[in-house]
Amino acid sequence: MLRTLQFNRNEFAGAFGDIGTDLPLIVAIILATGLPTAGVLIVFGLAQIASGLYYRMPMAVQPLKAMATIVIAQQVGGPVLLGGGLAIGAIMLVLSATGLLSKLAKLVAKYVVRAIQFGLGLKLSVLALFKYIPSMGETGYFLALGALLLGIVLIKNKTFPAALAMIGFGVAASFWRGFEPGVFIDSFEVHLPHWQAFGVTEIIQGFVLLALPQIPLSLGNSIIATHQVAADLFPDREPPSIQRIGFSYAVMNLIAPLFGGIPCCHGSGGMAGHYTFGGRTGGSVIIYGSMFALLGLFFSNGLSEIIELFPLPILGVILLFEGGVMMRFISDQFKVKREFIAALLLGLIAAFAPYGFVIALIGGIGFDLLSARLGRS
Repeated sequence: MLRTLQFNRNEFAGAFGDIGTDLPLIVAIILATGLPTAGVLIVFGLAQIASGLYYRMPMAVQPLKAMATIVIAQQVGGPVLLGGGLAIGAIMLVLSATGLLSKLAKLVAKYVVRAIQFGLGLKLSVLALFKYIPSMGETGYFLALGALLLGIVLIKNKTFPAALAMIGFGVAASFWRGFEPGVFIDSFEVHLPHWQAFGVTEIIQGFVLLALPQIPLSLGNSIIATHQVAADLFPDREPPSIQRIGFSYAVMNLIAPLFGGIPCCHGSGGMAGHYTFGGRTGGSVIIYGSMFALLGLFFSNGLSEIIELFPLPILGVILLFEGGVMMRFISDQFKVKREFIAALLLGLIAAFAPYGFVIALIGGIGFDLLSARLGRS
């Protein structure tokens, strides 16, 4: 039976569990592509709200990371990104409708899933430690230390949720450093998403340049690992099926690009982040999505100033907690030494090698098939 949606302080705290991943990435995509800020934020927020209502658990929505990385690094234009989103939505719809997605998922052993989770957690932790936390020099280290102490002390406190304390600490620090609240008044203007024009050429370019590199990562992290994390974190509930996650992934990307929304997926790290800081129902995802939708609807003109309310060192500490939760799942592989070592090595490849998640997924499947064949001979 579906859990009733809740909107209490713990769900509100859980709403900030994935902001460290999403906010910097979304801003970077907007700057790289020139897509209208309002459309990106509003559509992203509405996707979160729809996911929370549909799944009734903290099934987070995240930007597609492989696509985002290519777009930011190569300054790919907005229409090509939107075309790539539509292309991968169509691919995922076919895979889900034909049952191929579930068959592909069966090829991936559990230790390979754990490797992908471990690699993602390690990658988030490295990003936090070497980019976010040092970004403000000595001030940033003091902010990070304060947030870390608050997180450690309050992580299991339901009366004073850790994420709210950490975000509150960051906001207070922003005001202390000179943040001007007048930016909310100066940037207030109503904006709505509008229809985005792109053609067959952009869809083909997006498919080749963006969708193909994204597919293995989406299969491993967005679909299979998310299904596994839902089972791990909510053992008393039936986890969403592989096919169901694939369908919602497809629908998001078939609709969002038409209104200027960036390609998105469900993410195992996002679910872990919401859960870590208190999210237990879809309420946390709905609250989170509402913040983005309202920001895009009314304050998109002041995005670059408003994001200063969330200092990067604070977001880095939130990422550390999210990464830690993802990495700890590998512990259930300790009992089988061979699989634990394989998961650890594949996780390191996923975290640090170019196209690491693709290599880890394909390499893990190949290693598992080879081991099975040698075992029969």
